[in-house]
Order: sequence, then C-alpha cells, then structure tokens
Amino acid sequence: MRSIIFIFLTTFLTFSFLNAKDLTPFYSLDTSGGVTDLLINDEKLYVATTASAIDIFDINTKERIDKITVAKITDFTGDEIDSKVYSVDVLDKDILILSQGKNGGRNIDIYKNKKLERIILDEDRLFIARAKYLDDNHIIYALLSNQLYLYDIKNKRISKEIQISQSRFSNFSLSNDKSKIIVADESGNLTMLDSKTFDIIRTFKGQNLDNVFQVDIKNDLIITAGQDRRTVIYNINQNNSYYKDGSFLIYSVGLSPSAKLGAFSSDEENNVTVFDTNTKKDLYKLTQNKSTLTNILFLNENEIFVTSDDKKINYYKLN
Repeated sequence: MRSIIFIFLTTFLTFSFLNAKDLTPFYSLDTSGGVTDLLINDEKLYVATTASAIDIFDINTKERIDKITVAKITDFTGDEIDSKVYSVDVLDKDILILSQGKNGGRNIDIYKNKKLERIILDEDRLFIARAKYLDDNHIIYALLSNQLYLYDIKNKRISKEIQISQSRFSNFSLSNDKSKIIVADESGNLTMLDSKTFDIIRTFKGQNLDNVFQVDIKNDLIITAGQDRRTVIYNINQNNSYYKDGSFLIYSVGLSPSAKLGAFSSDEENNVTVFDTNTKKDLYKLTQNKSTLTNILFLNENEIFVTSDDKKINYYKLN
C-alpha cells in the first residue's frame, strides 16, 4: 500500500512540474559572498553577504554602486575571518545591519551619513538571528531562543519583549503596513503578533509538521518553507490553508506583491517553482541556481531575484 501511495505522489509531482515552463536566468549579479538577505528600496537592491559586506546594486543599470563593509572577526583559533551579515533593512537612507560578532555574539549597526553607528554590541552575547525596522525609532529583533524584542533607538532601551515559545526561532516577516509580525520556528507553527503591542493575534498550525525555515506575508496571504518538504499557504481573511509538496527540503519562499504568485525552492537541484496561489497550478520552474537557496524576492509580478550560498543573484523574467 505504501508503495502505491509513493508511486502516486511521485507521478503527481512529476506531472505537476512538467507542466511548469522552464526558465533560465535573464542575467546574474556577482556579489561579495554568499547571499543571506536582500531587499529592494528606491530602485536599489541591498544584499547582505557572508563576506563582511552589504552590496548595493542599481536595479536599472545592473551595476554595483556601493559596498558597505563591517569589521572582520577573530575565530577561536585566532585567525581573522569574514563576519557574516545576517540581515539588512533600509528606512529612508538609513541602513540597519545585523552581523556576526566576537565569541558568537551579534552586532547591530545603523549605517548613516557614510558611518556605522553601533546600537547593539556583541559583548552583550545576544544571539540575534534577524533584525528589521518597524519605524524611524524602533527596530524588531529576534533571538535564536525565540524571544522577540522591540528596541527604542533614541532612548537605547527595550520597549517590549515576548517569549514566543520554547522552540528555536527560524524567521520572521512583517506585513506590508508593518502592523503584523509572522514568526516561524522549529515547531512548524506560525505566530502572528501586533507589531506595536506584541499581543498575539493568532496561531497557525497543523500544516507544517517540522521546522519552518522561512516565511513571507503579502496581502493577507502567508507562505512557508518547510523542512517537511511542504510549502504552506495560509489565507488570513478566509481562514483556510493548503500545502504543496516539494521533492526536497524547502529552504526558501516568496510571494509576489499582489500575492497572486508564490514561489518555493522545490527540489534538490535548487530549482524554484512559481505557482498560482489561487488555482495552485505550477507555472514556471526557475533553473540554474548552483547552491542552496537563501532568498526568493519578487521585484513585481513578472520579475524575480533568487539568491543562494553562491556568489550570484539570478534574475528571471516570467513573461
């Protein structure tokens, strides 16, 4: 019986992927190191890397126009190594940078007027996994221990904090208007919070059975990247959900600005499947990604950037 089910699922997945149109990169951008995080702001692509650097590209000219460098660190053997930049965010012209510090600690800097201003020190030994702007005076950051903090930049103090659960933190995403936070962890559950009060609004569970590596939210639709080879779509307004299977661990996901399209890393070859979130139909397969995927970012409904542990960003046109 198990053999029959396995054959059926394999056939179904193969048929679904065969219906998707294969696309190769329209062009690629060379980066300083493996890409950990990226975002688009004011026609610029901000790229966090593993090589102590944030690369900034002009989307129109496809040229790197700037590079912000953070200090290297010393490892336990005394050798100088690159600091991994875990996340980057932009508000107006200020750039928020979360990077690897000494002895496993983390540094958070704000890059302003061509200078780095440190607001969280690695000496505090906070194992911060992700940090993003909430507004011009507050940032939200999460620890690996699944504690979430709202930090007041001007007064240099923590305004709010919450322990989401005892499960290890994986990822969080802010809604377009930044009113809601979606937190993912190794339990497979998602927690939605009010970003200002940290009150828990809702918990989503039962679809991912293991660690959720990544989460995205657009237009009241949520997508997950699951260790259980599932990408789950939750519709907040309609209170329903479904999942799509991959043939390998799903490390990365993304939604288009309208949330009409979803994308997920769907197989061991690091291909990305783009699908219609309403009909669930697979539309495209984005190929030629060389390493484990780290980010899928829609520029608009027809253009996508895909990053990996490789030093390249692949750009695809869907139409």
